[in-house]
Amino acid sequence: MGRMKTKRLKRLAAVSVATLGAISLVTPVLAQEIVVRGSSRVDPETIRSYITSAGSLEGARRNMIQAGLFSSVSLSQQGGRIIVNGTSPRQAGRTGTTINRVVVEGNKKFKKEAVESELESRARQPLDMRAVQADAERIREYYRRIGRGNATVTYRTVQLPNGRADVVFTVEEGSKTGVVAINFVGNNAVSSTRLRNLMQTGEMNWLSFLKTNDVYDPDRVAADQELIRRYYLKNGYADFQITSTDVRFDREAGGYIITMTLNEGNQYRVGQVGFDSRVPGLDPSLLQGEIQTDPGDVYNAEAVEKTLTKMTTEAVRRGHPFVSVRPTGSRDPASQTVNLGFVVEDGPRVYVERIVVRGNTRTRDYVVRRELDLGEGDPLNKVLLDRGERRLNNLGFFKKVRVTTEPGSSADRVIVNIDVEDQATGAFSIAGGYSTADGAIGEVSITESNFLGRGQFVRLAGQLGQRSRGVDFSFTEPYFLGYRMAAGFDLFSKYSDQTLYARYENQTTGGQLRLGLPLTEELGVTLRYSLYEQKLKVPNTWSRPYNDCSVPIPGLTPMNPDTYQDGNQTIVNPQRGTAQYPYCAYNGEAGIAVKESQGRTLTSLVGLTLAYNTVDNLRDPRSGIYAEIKPDYAGVGGDSNFVRVTGEARAYKELFFDDVVGVLKLQGGHIEGTGKNGSSNGLTSFGGNLRLVDHFFMGPSLVRGFAPSGIGPRDISSPDSGMNALGGTTYFGASVEAQFPIPFLPRDLGLKGAIFADAGTLFGYSGPRGLDLSGDGIFQGTAPGCYAPSSITVGGKVVSAVQPECVAVHDKKIIRSSIGASILWNSPLGPIRFDYAYALTKDNGTMVDYGYGPVRVGKDQTQAFRFSGGTRF
Repeated sequence: MGRMKTKRLKRLAAVSVATLGAISLVTPVLAQEIVVRGSSRVDPETIRSYITSAGSLEGARRNMIQAGLFSSVSLSQQGGRIIVNGTSPRQAGRTGTTINRVVVEGNKKFKKEAVESELESRARQPLDMRAVQADAERIREYYRRIGRGNATVTYRTVQLPNGRADVVFTVEEGSKTGVVAINFVGNNAVSSTRLRNLMQTGEMNWLSFLKTNDVYDPDRVAADQELIRRYYLKNGYADFQITSTDVRFDREAGGYIITMTLNEGNQYRVGQVGFDSRVPGLDPSLLQGEIQTDPGDVYNAEAVEKTLTKMTTEAVRRGHPFVSVRPTGSRDPASQTVNLGFVVEDGPRVYVERIVVRGNTRTRDYVVRRELDLGEGDPLNKVLLDRGERRLNNLGFFKKVRVTTEPGSSADRVIVNIDVEDQATGAFSIAGGYSTADGAIGEVSITESNFLGRGQFVRLAGQLGQRSRGVDFSFTEPYFLGYRMAAGFDLFSKYSDQTLYARYENQTTGGQLRLGLPLTEELGVTLRYSLYEQKLKVPNTWSRPYNDCSVPIPGLTPMNPDTYQDGNQTIVNPQRGTAQYPYCAYNGEAGIAVKESQGRTLTSLVGLTLAYNTVDNLRDPRSGIYAEIKPDYAGVGGDSNFVRVTGEARAYKELFFDDVVGVLKLQGGHIEGTGKNGSSNGLTSFGGNLRLVDHFFMGPSLVRGFAPSGIGPRDISSPDSGMNALGGTTYFGASVEAQFPIPFLPRDLGLKGAIFADAGTLFGYSGPRGLDLSGDGIFQGTAPGCYAPSSITVGGKVVSAVQPECVAVHDKKIIRSSIGASILWNSPLGPIRFDYAYALTKDNGTMVDYGYGPVRVGKDQTQAFRFSGGTRF
């Protein structure tokens, strides 16, 4: 017993001593001096950094051994000094030297910071030659990813005092090496050209100096494989597989060769579509209507995905948050059909414990979280989680988005992790271009789609051109008041010179408030309020004397003589000193309707836009429908009073021929005046209840082959009616177009061809019919409601002494039509379009005698060639 007691006391004493020693080692110590002994060559300052960061001698000792500075080490404190007695590491590759700094030389295509985080060799770490060698290979791999496969990387170490060394990597970047060929094996139903067009990765060609997508990037190729897979599954190839992808760097060819081997399988159609709801209290009919595919349709995996989302959303909305909708399918290779089924049942009762957003250095957390239809404490629903991930990817704020889950604190709790990587969302652009309507034009704009990381859209742009100039500012908050409502406003001021196709200039200044409400994933409504002022002016100068019949220009405008002969009698001309008509009209006089509209007009308008959108790609649509209808009411104050409805629908479909896209476009509109609109310049007028500027003016936007304002009602009061378009109250039109790639040209050039056919019409003038220019209370002219104008004999000809003060309207409901061809260039410098159209049917006008023989007036104005677009430089 005594002997056992003695042993216990000895053990207790040993434990007590060890405990006291450990306490002394974990106590923070401030050292004035560090003394290194033993076979180590570690810099004392490096040791000091470990002691400071660890906070205790024992923690510093463990950290230094773990970092490889020593194979064994002891630390002790003697007064104001810390004694370090250590042995150098013996691992292969370790030199016992500490890295002072890491230097990369010769790098022009990237900054060291771009790869620094991937390097193992870092300052104050032990020098490990194996890690240095691996880092050199990492730099080479980085260069391969950015298209410099021939880059060489060498390394060396520069020894310094106190056991330190610099690690220097020297890079010879070489020339750009991209993807020289993309080959496909096993594709019979879809051509290799079509598959290459699906990919983000492109082949090198003579445009490589302008692009970067021809650089081999493993991540991009993986994304391309997914795009190809989704394309096949969307078009019925349910058995499709990519069996292998071979990427080989060919030095002789000067780049990478990518070969994908495919197994297409058969194209399937939908056989039967079943539905099985196993959730008590949930009306099956509410979900059956959400099925997006019917028997006989080509099997479409995207339609199945949409069905799952719509069914889940509807069930959650009906109070079943744990519902699980899963698809079932059985393939019959003999009949090449897929029998689909959708099973609705209660899923596991799992809740979201926490949502963690990681990797966002700029975008605020709430901008990411709000795209999910789930929050902390909500039931977990995989379908809704997947929809949130798609939304985040579609924002364009991130290079990549990954949503994962991990177990939470209990079996019925999960943690949702959202990993993102921010990317640049701002753009400064300088654009220049030319169009047949506006002439040469330039634009400077600043755009930010993720303003201050809050997801807000801001744009400021200024335009300056031959016949137009202006400035506009837009702001949009996509989640107004925390709801999925897009609220915003626009401010604008634009001047346009219409004298090439009409006889006036127009300055429009104002703003608009917007509130967008999504009704479904495809359907949305936008409420609008607009307030803008239009200032219409008729130029009257030597170069553009378009109002000199009313305001004569000395030395230019022909004047009525003081007297004229009536047989043997000399008569004093009552119109003496006034402009002589029609001679003053020969130089291009504005019509009465245009003169009546001179001055300022304030329009206060409320309206909405109802839009439906299933288009697959807004920049390069190939399938889907976009349709919108826009009713407007003007009369909430202001000078204009009307009700207007316009609509447009576009359908896109890939045709039977490879890579040919068919486009069908329908459009129409009607406007109706709701009150009396007096003259804006204070003169007495009579006629319709709609202002000239509120009418529709149509041309190539309705039927190509016609000039701007080239079709519709015209004022034939003067021989210059070609320039006196009046506009109409009703228009409708249709267009069919087939877009196709131009053979033998690289797709990266962005060139496509198109053939088209257009048809449409504009009619129904409802504006002013007369304007008392002379102020005598009498409307003179030949149109209904006017007195016959006075006339005189000049040079043996009887001519009108004054400009007619009434509008003679030529208005026919003739269908205009045209056919033509186009070149579309989605160039790196901006979108450009060339149209050449031939008018098949048009309004040829009518014959009118103005006192000097009949002339044809009121005919449509054609324009065979039209060029529009812009460039960025």
